[in-house]
Amino acid sequence: MTESPLRVLIVGTGGMAHAHADAYKAMNSVHLVGGVDRNPANLHSFNAEYGITHGFDSVIEALQWGEFDAVSNVTPDAVHFPTTLPLLGAGKHVLCEKPLAVTHAEAAQMAEAAQEAGVVNMVNLTYRNIPAIMEAHRLVAAGAIGEVRHFEASYLQSWLTQPAWGKWNEEEQWLWRLSSEHGSLGVLGDVGVHVLDFATFVAGADTARMSARLQTFDKAPGGRVGAYTLDANDSATMQVQLTNGAVGVIHASRFASGHLNDLRLRIFGTKGGLDVRWEDEQSILRACTGDDLTTAAWEYLDVPAVQTNYTRFIEAIRAESFVLPDFARGAKLQAALDAAVASNAHGCRDVLVE
Repeated sequence: MTESPLRVLIVGTGGMAHAHADAYKAMNSVHLVGGVDRNPANLHSFNAEYGITHGFDSVIEALQWGEFDAVSNVTPDAVHFPTTLPLLGAGKHVLCEKPLAVTHAEAAQMAEAAQEAGVVNMVNLTYRNIPAIMEAHRLVAAGAIGEVRHFEASYLQSWLTQPAWGKWNEEEQWLWRLSSEHGSLGVLGDVGVHVLDFATFVAGADTARMSARLQTFDKAPGGRVGAYTLDANDSATMQVQLTNGAVGVIHASRFASGHLNDLRLRIFGTKGGLDVRWEDEQSILRACTGDDLTTAAWEYLDVPAVQTNYTRFIEAIRAESFVLPDFARGAKLQAALDAAVASNAHGCRDVLVE
């Protein structure tokens, strides 16, 4: 049976937009029909690369055209809210980059608008694409490690200490991530949201309380590079209590020399533990359960392949069904991010996540 064509608009044509476009181009009967960007040079280059024939300066301009069904919103963090709401109001399905917004109030409004619109809505928490994380979630939900008691999680990058991904002090795609004026929530919003998501997702509980310290390091004379004030946090540490009573520590940094893009979660329960890793682009899962507890022996587990967020987004649209992680999940994570910011601003005090 031939699937009907599904037309996708890309909003924001920077670096991450290429991952979205490449994923869609690989799918049958999915057509990239338009791009939106206020930077005409970026828009022209992106559209030319992917054979996109329609380009727009704004979401409103694209909506006046209207010849699309679904949207990938790949704009900077602060732009998610004002660009997504008109799309939802027009009944368009939206896959939005993380974090969903820059405050919980905005994220909650987006989640409510998506529910009212009755459209497929999804946050691109890309580490839901890692087989080890998804299998760990399944095992914990099935009771394989008993009741969760403790965890430790990290997301480590080092692009502020070496040029493997480019020169952070010369390229716009990195500089905006270091500046709150340009909509960045720092490492907390960029990758801290990922580690908060996969830790709580696997644990099967949301964040209830936390204390946090956010640190910005001196990186340039006067704390500036051109138009960019380098004030966004570079490292984040959090002590977290979950709604199921478990406690844990989470940390994220762009100064983790020796780590390009590595994630780790160790989670412990009353019947065993799991060690989840994404290191050197390898998905690894180990377990210590049953009789192995007495010898602390860890076994490597096979993990089944999983569909990507992009595929699940498109399939949900075709099936007219629900998909996770949705905007409601994004809003819950945003509440935790807001609590981290509040804790840091008040001497790292313990903050209730509401």
